[in-house]
Amino acid sequence: MAHDMVTGDFSRSWSALLAAVGEIADEDFDQPSGCRGWLVRDLVCHLVIDAQDVLITLVTPADSAPTADATTYWDLVEPPSGDDPLDALIPRLAAAYGDPALLRFHLDDVGSAAGRAAELADPAALVSTKDKVLTAGDYLRAYVLEWTLHHLDLVARLPLAPRPPVQTLAAARTGLERIAGAPFPAELSDTDALLVGTGRRAPTADETAALGGLAARLPLVLG
Repeated sequence: MAHDMVTGDFSRSWSALLAAVGEIADEDFDQPSGCRGWLVRDLVCHLVIDAQDVLITLVTPADSAPTADATTYWDLVEPPSGDDPLDALIPRLAAAYGDPALLRFHLDDVGSAAGRAAELADPAALVSTKDKVLTAGDYLRAYVLEWTLHHLDLVARLPLAPRPPVQTLAAARTGLERIAGAPFPAELSDTDALLVGTGRRAPTADETAALGGLAARLPLVLG
């Protein structure tokens, strides 16, 4: 698969997310995000760590056969209980920045580097992360879902903030459907499929009916 086809959705989704963070007013960093228990500043701090993970993974080569792809990279886990030490650490780290401008700068700095690393990566190269081996291309495809979901989290209480690009919403929906092993009903927009499918909001009665048997398997909590 051509390099630009592999990195296109990754770069598009990541660039849009970085740009959205850059446009958020200082006072909105104290607004709730779509991640339960996290403010916008906490989510942005998490994105710094995500960007670091991308950089680390892309320079962690593997010499064995792939054990995962863009779909099986994700594990289905229980909803967060608040007991995970990293989840508790994130708000403290975010608060330590104080001025939102410092947090924005750090994300832009590390995030820009992660974006460049993705553009330079060989999609066929094997990398290792989370005790799994996969191609760099599959790893980048997996992260389109991560970036798009967190973009929706970022703007959950900010109606004027820019939304994710339609292309990456569609790509993220496809990724989630592969994880689910079934398509979401056409009645659900890409955004609604992602929010309902991952438990970011409860389905309406009509949506539950349209989901059919898939409704009993939701939410899909990714870890």
